[in-house]
Amino acid sequence: MEQSISLLLLALIKLVTSVYYEGSGYAADENYNNEVYVEQRPSTPFLDYRAPRWCYDLNIQDGEAACYSPRGGTYRSTLSTRCRLSCDQGYRLLGQSSVQCLPSRRWSGNAYCRKILCHVLPALPHGSYHCSDGVSEGSRCDYTCASGYQIEGDRSRICMEDGLWSGAEPVCVDVDPPKIQCPTSRVKFAEPEKLTAVVYWGRPQVKDTADGVITRVTLRGPEPGSEFPEGEHVIRYTAYDQAHNRASCKFIVKVQVRRCPILSPPLHGYITCSSAGNNYGANCEYLCEGGYERQGQASRVCLFSQQWAGTPATCTRMKINVNMNSAGGFIDQFFEKQRLLIISAPSSSDRYYRLQSSALQSANCGFEQRQVVVVELVGEEPNEVGRVREQQLSHDLIEQIRQALHMTRSYFNMVLLDKYGVDRERYREPIGSDEIFTYIDTYLLSSQEMTQLEAKRENCE
Repeated sequence: MEQSISLLLLALIKLVTSVYYEGSGYAADENYNNEVYVEQRPSTPFLDYRAPRWCYDLNIQDGEAACYSPRGGTYRSTLSTRCRLSCDQGYRLLGQSSVQCLPSRRWSGNAYCRKILCHVLPALPHGSYHCSDGVSEGSRCDYTCASGYQIEGDRSRICMEDGLWSGAEPVCVDVDPPKIQCPTSRVKFAEPEKLTAVVYWGRPQVKDTADGVITRVTLRGPEPGSEFPEGEHVIRYTAYDQAHNRASCKFIVKVQVRRCPILSPPLHGYITCSSAGNNYGANCEYLCEGGYERQGQASRVCLFSQQWAGTPATCTRMKINVNMNSAGGFIDQFFEKQRLLIISAPSSSDRYYRLQSSALQSANCGFEQRQVVVVELVGEEPNEVGRVREQQLSHDLIEQIRQALHMTRSYFNMVLLDKYGVDRERYREPIGSDEIFTYIDTYLLSSQEMTQLEAKRENCE
């Protein structure tokens, strides 16, 4: 088909040339491989449309012109030659992609090849990229992230023929958690007379590859300088970086209480201790029950070595001095030690006295637990008898006691004195031991005495 068109075009050129020659005074002659030779006539201009270089040679920089001439492959710029224009790799054609050699001896259009360039890629926060050929077409740019960051998205992009980069811009994401180091675990002994200890420690060391020093650190547990009770306590710190990555660490604060062996109370006595009773620094005091006196050290201290200072005390039965010259002196020896129940009767055969004595015979244990000493003043002179336990009182002391307490010999009467010698209750008739015990328990016993009484009450039953 293309050959037919070429032949037709050649015939048309010959016809036009012949007509032109005839009208212009030029004579045409065909010789030598169809090359055109003209006999010039001076009166008119000469144009040879068959000239092998009718248009200028077509060359495109950084590209190629593929031309086809009707006269054959060796002719690249004759009349009606068509050329297809293309660019080398990395260049883009601007202008017409196909041109033709016109009778005006010019090509029907023009074009040129421009180097394909992509825009400069923006900087990657917390990362960088390296390109094989800058921003030229075909250049490959590989992305990398700084230490502590991980790339998300396309790891590389290529400058394409349309001048655009392939893919999308990646981001560097901080995925590396911070590094945190807690203080070392520690053991602290409780302070003297305490079951607690104040413990201090420094802040944890925190660093992050991406952010450097971390300031957002939370504490789970007591603050440094807090008072810790006995036992183990877990302290936990958590650090967060700007990307909300977190890391935790923990350490243990252990508080130990140094304790001495538990002291045994003395027979007929008890012990009161400060603090927990047997911890380091605790002070324990030996006390005796009513009617008994302490022999030995009054108190002992638990040392750091977990041993008690000193030696244990004992409780011996109180020695009552009946050789007093006055009632005041006799009563004062019981101050803060014993309560006195003083019974007065005209004779040992007095009916009320016998009833009272019978009621008290089975109550000795209860009186001892309540620290009560019974004093009896019985009879009239010269046969008057005064006794406390197994000891006899002198007649002068009996008389002074009666006068000091306003107790008559004429009839049965009874007075209850507290540990401070205060007259608390008087009785004109015999009374049962339970009623006396109820009164003492309600009004005279201290909390310590009540506790001891509850612990020993069953011993009297």
